[in-house]
Order: sequence, then C-alpha cells, then structure tokens
Amino acid sequence: MKLTRREFIKMLSITPLFLSGMGKGEGKKEAYYYKQIGSNKVRCLNCPHRCVLSPGQRGICRVRENIRGKLFTLVYGNPCAVHIDPIEKKPLFHFLPQASALSIATAGCNFRCKNCQNWTISQKTPEETENYYLPPLEVVRTAERENIPIIAYTYSEPSIFYEYMLDTAEIARGNGLKNVWVTNGFLNPDPLSELCKYIDAANVDIKWFTEELYGKISGGSLAPVLSTCKTLVKNKVHLEITNLVVPTLNDDKEMLKELVLWIKKNLGTDIPLHFSRFFPMYKLKHLPPTPVATLQTAREIALNEGLHYVYIGNYPGGDRENTRCPECGKLLIRRKGYMVLENNIVDGKCKFCGHEIYGVW
Repeated sequence: MKLTRREFIKMLSITPLFLSGMGKGEGKKEAYYYKQIGSNKVRCLNCPHRCVLSPGQRGICRVRENIRGKLFTLVYGNPCAVHIDPIEKKPLFHFLPQASALSIATAGCNFRCKNCQNWTISQKTPEETENYYLPPLEVVRTAERENIPIIAYTYSEPSIFYEYMLDTAEIARGNGLKNVWVTNGFLNPDPLSELCKYIDAANVDIKWFTEELYGKISGGSLAPVLSTCKTLVKNKVHLEITNLVVPTLNDDKEMLKELVLWIKKNLGTDIPLHFSRFFPMYKLKHLPPTPVATLQTAREIALNEGLHYVYIGNYPGGDRENTRCPECGKLLIRRKGYMVLENNIVDGKCKFCGHEIYGVW
C-alpha cells in the first residue's frame, strides 16, 4: 500500500514543524562561509555566485539572509522532503548496490534550471514549502532506527543547506553511516574541501558542456562544476557523473564527445557516466522527450572513447543499465529499473576474470 507524504513522515516519527511553511526564528543558523563587508554588508562564500547582501537581503539560493550584518541559513534542520530511496535512484550504480538511502532536502537552489524536475521545492523559499523539524542528530537516529545505511543529500541542491548537510554528515560518519551528495557541483573550494572529509560518494550533474548554456538555461557556470569533479576524485570520494541529454540544447555529437573526452582526461575511464533521458518539464515543456536513438548514440560515443561504465537513465530495460566487466566483457550486475537482479562482483572484483571494478561494493 502506497503511503501519503504525511503518513510516511509519521511512520518515521518525524515532527511536523509548520505545514504551511517556516515558523518565525526556525531553521536559522549562522553560515559557516561568509565575509563581513563594512559595517552591515556580507559576502557569501558558499558558492561561486558570492552574493553580496545588505541587511534583509537573501542570496540567489533564497535561503541565506543577511540578518543585522551576519549571514544566516534559514533551513537548518528543516527539510521539506524526506524519503527512503534505493541508492540506484540517485543515480549511483557502483556504490553499495540495493542499499537504501534516507534522502533529505530543503527548499532553495543556487541554479535556475529551466528544466528542473524538482522546481516545486528548488525554486521556492522555505516559507513556501511544508517543512519538518529534523535536526542533524535526528536524521542520523532516524536512519539508525530504520536500519538505513546511507544518508543522501539530494532533490534540490544540497550545497545551499551546506551547514545542515555538513553537520549531519559528520555525525553520520561517526556513527558508521555513509553519506551521499547528489549535486550540481556549484560549490566553492573551501567548503568543498571540508565536505570531502565526510562524504563517501557523490553524483555530480554536469548539465551542459558550454558556459553559454550554463548561463542561459541554469544561471550558473561550468568551470566550478568541473573543478568540483576533480576535487572529489583527488580526495578519493566515489564519483559518478550524470548528463541530462536535452533535444536541441546539448544533444550535439561533438558536444557529447567533448564531455566524454574531458571525463576521460581529467577523471579517468572508470568514472561511471549516466546519460539521462529528458522529459518536458517546468519551463522547457515545448521540447520533446529525448529520442532513445540519441541516448544510444551518446552511450556509443562514450564507450568508443574508452569509458568503461556508461548507462542510460530514465529509460529502463536492455543492457543499457547493466554493468559489464571492462576486461572480459561478462555481465556483472543486471538491473531492471532500480532493482538488482544479478550481481557477479566478489570482493570488488569480477567473479569471472578477477579484474578490479571501480566502486564501493
């Protein structure tokens, strides 16, 4: 039987805060990365936007506000989305297959993607969403109580609830739980370096492979996202990449090849790449769904250029979501949707030829 959102929250023993939005004074915590400018202005140092804010102003993310000359996050401990997901949904195919993840998100985002599938929370202020009181320790206790081994920071953009994510991840790590960051990768180097101490895996969405499209469609920029990917690999955080293939925007073969070659050169051939199918959404409803042939072409380009693990998302079935050994070609993991039907990886290696398979198994 499918539970309603409120029944699900009740099942997890999570306390509603205010179903109509934020309560006065709730969710506020002084930000970890900002600089005071003069007597009352602040510069946020959390993401590359580096918003300069006067008292009462909020950043592009909608959840960071200058309050009397100090920068505060307004969503600390107040998620608007709490769910239990299979890790494959993130998508992470090479990280603890079939494990469940307690997934949380707050309102807000530092991008303005015209194709956002979670725009009802990412493009809202915390006053406009239904929020729950779930501070970091309670997130961890909930996961432990429900025997869930992973906490995922996901759905909107976790970087904008950085303080909440970081504090939760630190407690989770101390209690033997894993942390997963599903992100647009638009985070500054200093907060990213601190986060890398506690994050076990990340899926970074490289949305477009041109600065022009990042600015036009998402309101961001490409360079910081690529830098984030390299930092994660350098810090040995398990990494997978997602690229949503949108007709007429980033489905050009040359652009797809440039993305693949960048991944190969800078991250390595073992980093899994997920080409995801676009469906008309939010402000791009006039575009058609991605043709399956386009996705297959993208996958073929990546495989031909030497990437070992390339998948197609939002179109289940066939071999496109299975994992094969790059050495002997044998089927290692057979999937159907978010289900794992067969797993031939033993101690992190191919059962058939002993080749080491990238991932956390």
